[in-house]
Amino acid sequence: MIVESLLANFVILLGLALILWVVAVQIGDVSFVDAFWGGGMALLALVSWLRLYEPGALATLLMAMAVIWGARLALHLLIRWRREGEDKRYRRMLAKDREQGRFAVAALTKVFLGQSVLLFIVSSPAQYGILEAGSLTPLSGLALVGAALWLVGILFEWVGDWQLARFKADLANAGQVMDRGLWRYTRHPNYFGDACVWWGIWIAAASAGWWVAAATVIGPLFLTFTLTRWSGAPLLEGGMKKSRPGYAAYKARTSAFFPLPPKKSAG
Repeated sequence: MIVESLLANFVILLGLALILWVVAVQIGDVSFVDAFWGGGMALLALVSWLRLYEPGALATLLMAMAVIWGARLALHLLIRWRREGEDKRYRRMLAKDREQGRFAVAALTKVFLGQSVLLFIVSSPAQYGILEAGSLTPLSGLALVGAALWLVGILFEWVGDWQLARFKADLANAGQVMDRGLWRYTRHPNYFGDACVWWGIWIAAASAGWWVAAATVIGPLFLTFTLTRWSGAPLLEGGMKKSRPGYAAYKARTSAFFPLPPKKSAG
């Protein structure tokens, strides 16, 4: 039953990805796929919850954690895309394919299908946890610990994004490095928040059974790796070094991921 439900979720996700791919080909821009990342996870959690005849407290908690996080992120990134236009990362990624007339194929294989698989894996704690929890009603201490970590992540992500938006809205800050508020203690408060959210969901899902934790730990592990070592911070910071003259000094004094007091300048 659970395996069939997860496979059905994946089919739904692929169907949505194909629809969005058609839109991307029509407008010549795949950048809105970032909104699909959060929105898709929220959708999978909600669909998993709706499959239950009588959802219990744990299943409902897991669904709410994933949906609140995913819906907020999707809306935030969609608004940013509408305001700022095509993301430079995707423009560079698909530049050669666009020149060779292979934009449609590359957009499907490099962006939408790849994102779908990774999205499904990362959100597996919410999906499997909801389906396994079923009508289980009591919330254990472990579930509450997960919810607390999720809340820390939500606050870091929401506040970090809000502070950055205010910073960018002030024309006097053009070309400067954001080093205030949460950004004074970590170069990526939103990425740190993302990791806390999904480790929190994984911990809460683990209260449904150790096998749930074992089967889905790949989700938060891969997300943390992505944010810190692959397509998150490395790509973003590569561009920041070129466009922000003071970024090297900021990087030297500010923690890359975990919030820490800034280092004192030498001398």
